[in-house]
Amino acid sequence: MKTEHHKAFLEAYQPCHDAFVRYCTAIAYGKIEAEDLVQDVLATAWKNFDQIREKDKLLHYMMRVAKHKVYSFLRKPKYQEEIAEHYAENLRSKGVSADVVLDIQALYNMLDKLPFAQKQAIILFEISGFSMKEIAAIQDSTEGAVKTKISRGRAKLKSFYEAESAHASMHSVFQTIQSIML
Repeated sequence: MKTEHHKAFLEAYQPCHDAFVRYCTAIAYGKIEAEDLVQDVLATAWKNFDQIREKDKLLHYMMRVAKHKVYSFLRKPKYQEEIAEHYAENLRSKGVSADVVLDIQALYNMLDKLPFAQKQAIILFEISGFSMKEIAAIQDSTEGAVKTKISRGRAKLKSFYEAESAHASMHSVFQTIQSIML
């Protein structure tokens, strides 16, 4: 029984591994360790796998669990500054310049100012590389609504950037994040 459970779980998880890790890395940035989040969510998904009715939507389930775990973590006082510095050091070790690290940190601070649905849509589309159709399924929405969330979120980010006189364009920062997130 356990090996069948194990095999079924791995079969459902394998196609969504890369996208799930990118998503966790994006939402965990500066808040908690992405690896810990991935492992914690995988343990939860493994434990509850038999209760998941639509196994083909395992990715959506794990993304919801990850989101809730990040929110639960943020309710507790932790060492946010140390975690942010750890992420910055990790980026620098990958050869990312200090200017780009600062731009990425500024972007995440600005993303945190957006309503959750806009923030999630932008992270899923710009950083994690999901299609509009996939995001609509994840958010239980329509493609049109997702396009609107992304458009409005981009507009708000642009206004935040202009207000803070950021030096890099949002597009180049998104591309940099996407290229180093895995």
